[in-house]
Formats: sequence, structure tokens, C-alpha cells
Amino acid sequence: MRSALLIASCTIALAAEWKAGIGRVEITPDKPIFLSGYASRKKPSEGVRQKLWAKAVALQDKSGNRVVIVGTDLIGLSRPISERIGAEAAKKYGLKRSQLMLNSSHTHSGPAVRDNLDTMFDLTLQQRQTIVDYSNNLVDKLVTVIGAALGDLQPADIALGHGAGTFAINRRQINAKGVSIGHNPKGPVDHDVPVFRITSPDGKLRGVIFGYACHNTTLGGDLYLLNGDYAGYAQQYFEEANPGSTALFLLLCGGDANPAPRGKYEHAEAHGRSLSNELGRVLKSTMKPVTGKIRSAWQTVDLAFAPHTRAQFEAELKDSSWYKQRRAEAMLRAYDARKPVTTIAYPVQALRFGSAATIVALGGEVVVDYDLRIKKEFAGEDTIVAGYSNDVMGYIASKRVLQEGGYEAVDSHIYYGNPGPFTEEVEETIISTVKRVLKQVGRSK
Repeated sequence: MRSALLIASCTIALAAEWKAGIGRVEITPDKPIFLSGYASRKKPSEGVRQKLWAKAVALQDKSGNRVVIVGTDLIGLSRPISERIGAEAAKKYGLKRSQLMLNSSHTHSGPAVRDNLDTMFDLTLQQRQTIVDYSNNLVDKLVTVIGAALGDLQPADIALGHGAGTFAINRRQINAKGVSIGHNPKGPVDHDVPVFRITSPDGKLRGVIFGYACHNTTLGGDLYLLNGDYAGYAQQYFEEANPGSTALFLLLCGGDANPAPRGKYEHAEAHGRSLSNELGRVLKSTMKPVTGKIRSAWQTVDLAFAPHTRAQFEAELKDSSWYKQRRAEAMLRAYDARKPVTTIAYPVQALRFGSAATIVALGGEVVVDYDLRIKKEFAGEDTIVAGYSNDVMGYIASKRVLQEGGYEAVDSHIYYGNPGPFTEEVEETIISTVKRVLKQVGRSK
């Protein structure tokens, strides 16, 4: 009996090292709205196939250090939206910006969000107002779900394990004409599925945080029903299999990977099922306890666009592409104001959990090269590299991808309203900033 009591007391003491809180809020639009991600769409959504959610996990160590991780079934959050959420979270909950991570699943079957991919659609005033109204309500809901997670803090055990996905394939197909979007089986991918398990001291599963580096684009622009694509189905199936738990998905560096096969709802459901099953397998394996202090760091760095001229956009204004015309108009307005767009602010964040794991959160649609490089250069401790975090302002191509060209390097910037590709120095700019934030949280090579 004495041994049993001793074991129980040790378990409770260990659990008390952490507190975790979980919140969730539905963010499904209540009226037809343009779905974001595909320029081919010419009309609003036609119904709901699956509800959309925002979920938050708050973590606190025994010294009171906190972080909140938010996952959303959305194409991405723009910088103005993220800044509003961050400012409100600081005011209401005392969170520093480094302590709040906002990630989006990048579903192309979710609603358009204000200030993200604005040049992609030709909208009526009413359609645009619907997006504005939805975005304003979204800010309120995300601030509320952050508060809900912080208000739910209670003793917890945290553990980390890894699984593997099966359906991501590099999509940069190199051919005689350059690079097109297709299948490149020899191209780089990362099939790692990191899984954080959150349990109460008595062993009850409360939730998981998991991620995968694959575009959330199983479904194409010919479909108009709101849903979370494979990431949404993975969360749904896991929660159905584990009643009372919450699954929060993080999109990692999936900028140049697509699901395969793709195109049908059945494919999205199958990919979601495979991820959910993999989560279940990982939870049954031996997982590494996560202990120690929480540290967070944040830096914003300017990324440089390749040089451009006013004449370039005056010519583009006459292009047959409506999307290029819209981009040209925006760039010429900047030239008229004597403020040509030469750089863009880029957020880099690090969340470190003791010496067990670090999440590096990068903005934009990050290609897998960054993921693989950061993991290699900072080996020895679990490092999880997420894209689509805190601001989705465009594709973040590596030096290799910039030299090869193609959609991720060049054409995608038309739809984001950027002047064009980044300079080849951008990769080193980002990696240098990653090194600085990792040093701030106690990581070094």
C-alpha cells in the first residue's frame, strides 16, 4: 500500500509540472461566401459538407511561462488579422506576441479571409462585404478561443511521438518547358507526423497536436462545399474515435507537396482517415515525456523582392490576364505614392518545450527545403518546422526553387498581390533569423 501511495504521489508531482488548457469554436460561415485558394472559382460556396473549427491549446510550465497554439480550418491569416488577434490577446490575457502561434490548415475549401489573396477574385461590393464581416467576426472568435484555452488550464502530462504520412508527393514537375505543377516522385518531401499527446494526471486523453507537410488541397476548384479537406477529416475522425478529446492540426512546410491521389471527396476522407489511424498508432507507442521550461521568441525580418520598375507594371497593365492587371494596378498605386513595394515583413517564431522539442513557426507557404535544412542543422533535439503561421503573405521559395522557377517561385505572387519573386538571398535571410530566435530559446548547433 505504501509503495502504491508513493508511486501515485510521484505521478501527481510530475504532472503538476505542466498545465494545459483546450478551447474550440466553430468558424463555419453562416451564409454563402467565396472559397479561397483557386482562381478558377467564379461563385460563392454552395453549402457545408463539414463544419470548420478554430482550436487552441494553452500550455504553462511550473514557473508560469505560457504559450498558446491556435489551429484554424482556413486558407491563411493575413498580417492585419493576426496583428489584431495578437493585440487583443495581449490586452485581455497578457500574452506576448512570441507566446501566441496562429497556424492555418490552408484548406482550399474554406472561406476567403480579408487581406489574403485579394487579387484572386473579382467580387461584387456585397460579396466583398461578406468577407469583411466574416473576418471581423473571426477575430472575435479567435480571441475568445484563446481565452477559453487559458481559462481551462489544469494539470497535465505532455508527451511527444512521431509517425509517418503516406500521401504527400512533391508537385514540382520539371520538364522541357520548365517547372509545372504535377507529380515529382524524386522531389523532396517530409513524411514526418509529429504528435504531442496531452493527458490528465490520471491518464485520460484530453487532446493531441499533430502536423504534416502537405498542401491541404485534395479537393479542386470545381467543388463548392465548405470543408476542412484532409486535415479537417483527420481531426474529425480522431475525435470520433476518442470521444471528449480535441485534435489540433498544424500545417508544416507543405508549399511544394500535394496529396496523391486527389480530386474527390473520397480522397480527402481517405487521407484524413490514414492520418487519424497513424495518430492512434503513435499514441500506443512509447512516447517521450516533455518536461522543463517553456521559452518563446519572435522576430520580424524584411524579405527582399527582386528589383522591378514602374515600366514593368505599366506593361503588365495591358496584359490579357485580369489577375496581372489587378496586381499591376496595386503596384502602380504604390509607385504613385513613392513607396514601391521592395520588401515584405516576415515573422519567425520559436517555441521550446524544455529540452524535448522546439516548434519553429514560419510565415507563408514554405517549401520543404526549409524544413529539411533546419532539422539537419539543428539535429539532436526534436525540431518541428511549421509553415502557414502568423501571416500567409505568399510562397516562401528556397534558393533552389527560385533558381528553378515555376509557380511557387514566380506566378503565385500574382495572386498574392506581390511584385514578383524574392531575391535568392531570401533563404539565408530566413535561416539567419531562425538561428537568432533559436538562440534566444536556448538552442544552438
